[in-house]
Amino acid sequence: MKIKNVQIDGIVALAPMAGVADRAFREICKEMGAAYVVSEMVSSKGVSYKNERSTELMEVSEIEHPCAVQLFGNEPETMAQAAKTAMQFKPDILDINMGCPAPKISGNGNGCALMKTPKLCGEIVKAVANAVDVPVTIKIRKGFDEESLTALEVARYCVDNGASAVTIHGRTAKQMYKPYADWEIIAKLKQELDVPVIGNGDVTDAKTAFEMLQQTGCDMVMVGRAALGNPWIFKQINEYVLNNKNVIPLPTADERLLVMQRHIKKICEYKGEKIGMKEARKHIAYYLKGFHGAAAFRNEAGRLCTYDDLLRLVEKVKNSM
Repeated sequence: MKIKNVQIDGIVALAPMAGVADRAFREICKEMGAAYVVSEMVSSKGVSYKNERSTELMEVSEIEHPCAVQLFGNEPETMAQAAKTAMQFKPDILDINMGCPAPKISGNGNGCALMKTPKLCGEIVKAVANAVDVPVTIKIRKGFDEESLTALEVARYCVDNGASAVTIHGRTAKQMYKPYADWEIIAKLKQELDVPVIGNGDVTDAKTAFEMLQQTGCDMVMVGRAALGNPWIFKQINEYVLNNKNVIPLPTADERLLVMQRHIKKICEYKGEKIGMKEARKHIAYYLKGFHGAAAFRNEAGRLCTYDDLLRLVEKVKNSM
């Protein structure tokens, strides 16, 4: 698949999950077969105020390419200026968040709230596309709610104004993550648009990834929550889809623990041990799901303060196996 001039060799991408898809996790997922990764969403206003946190979120490493930095905001000029700043970090693509359902984002007119104003969506894309030389893409939902199912209208405005690809999650903002995602809207966008369409929503394993590709005709699937504590899902999808539904064995318990340790070590390396271990706790809890005594281990994970604490916990887990 090509997004304008950017070649993406693969069929599965990592979603831009706030508070989760940081540089460390993106690198792990890349190593595990994700063909494309997108940063956590970055506030365009935060960038304009030179907020340190916003700057940190835009940092990408060499092994992440091809990758995108995702921006959110509802002011075309502010978004354009933030896009110019983001280019200092050399992303291959700039993605615009028009799909975040979180009330603290949409409540301020950002994220999925933009889908109530399709023309403004187009104006934002035009401003950003005119400001940078890399492809500009959008991530949207089916609509804001059942009374405003504007996905196709928003996508058309955005493509007409320079969007080079569209990622769509088959739910409204009001639905958040339940009930099941509507894959028909993904298929409809694929039929109607002349740019790549990436499908998102309810891809939980290799089988559902294959089914989404088959049922919708989308160019790529995007995995979000199913990758938490499970980055090898990308290898599994690649093997199943690209090699005649071949199923690769699940990772062993030892392999899972080793990947977890490498992941947490990266977080500490990039953010420092104090902050890193606080942020690592949620990842550790996901990695430990399914282990004997997992509930007690996850409870202990919530109190870890140092990387050595993690190593001691890993030994306890191994001893319980």
